[in-house]
Amino acid sequence: MTNKFKTILVPLDPALESTWRSALPAAIDLASNDQATLCLMTVVPEAEIPAIAVHLPDGLDEKLRDKGLDALETLRAREVPESIHSRSLVGQGRIDKQILRMAAKIDADLIVMASHRPKATDYLISAIAAYVTRHAKSSVMVVRERNEDR
Repeated sequence: MTNKFKTILVPLDPALESTWRSALPAAIDLASNDQATLCLMTVVPEAEIPAIAVHLPDGLDEKLRDKGLDALETLRAREVPESIHSRSLVGQGRIDKQILRMAAKIDADLIVMASHRPKATDYLISAIAAYVTRHAKSSVMVVRERNEDR
């Protein structure tokens, strides 16, 4: 039996290379082999929390989304071959919940994401990957860095 994927979601942080250095090439290979759509996604923080919204400039959430999309588009143009059908998506709020929401919204049949051996700087990435793996309705491929210390 072979799995042929149609829509592959790759959640990442364009500013944090460890979230895409190994996962994105793996997703590109899968998308190329299956002629799937590759959806790169980033999640930006939510600024308009009622308790602090009055102290922040108007339109801050929109500015955060636009900045996230710009960074994602730059990464996609640099790293994803033009032969791959791809698009950029931005979620806003809690990262793990936004990944699951977006996967459902685009009907992703595969989520490809990075995970690391927990270190102080990488623990959150592993926690997010674990949460998504447990709760996703689609298949999840967790890609570890090849050159990590073992």
